[in-house]
Amino acid sequence: MAPRMRRVVTGHDANGKAVVVEDGEPPVTFARPEVPGLAFFEVWNTQSSPAKIAASSDPTKDRPVKVPPPSRGTIIRVIDFPPEDSSKPKPPMELAGKLFELMGLHPVTDPKLYERHPFMHRTQSVDYGIVLEGSVTLLLDDTEIDLKTGDVVVQNGTIHAWQNRSGANCRMAFILVDGEYEAGVKPVS
Repeated sequence: MAPRMRRVVTGHDANGKAVVVEDGEPPVTFARPEVPGLAFFEVWNTQSSPAKIAASSDPTKDRPVKVPPPSRGTIIRVIDFPPEDSSKPKPPMELAGKLFELMGLHPVTDPKLYERHPFMHRTQSVDYGIVLEGSVTLLLDDTEIDLKTGDVVVQNGTIHAWQNRSGANCRMAFILVDGEYEAGVKPVS
């Protein structure tokens, strides 16, 4: 059976020659039975900037799966968003809060935002999201935009959620860069 997601990691041998260190599925994934089909594939992360160039150890194995990147670091991950069934009831706000806590996020507690989508959240990072396959809708406070294969979104620390209305899986790659808000920018929660 082919890997669901392939990751190739390069590095150097003892003589300094460029080599492939790993080739296969990412060793760390995150899935929850409460949201069937949702899968996070942790590809790589860096712990600082500038990043240490070394493939002698896999930083994904030493870090729990959390949405925010490490302080001054980055994450690249691939996420599969299953289609949402609008005929099913929304998960309780408590379940959304529990999943957010597991993923290192603070839930958005505004009931209006929960009604908009139960998984509205904010990251304090600059996120580059690339639609690899399928389509998805980006929900903001009161705006939405449809994205399709090949589209790229730059997510600047805003409250948002991803909604797959297409009836088929959507796969996205995300590169998250640790961030801080500029002086004078006060996001609303």
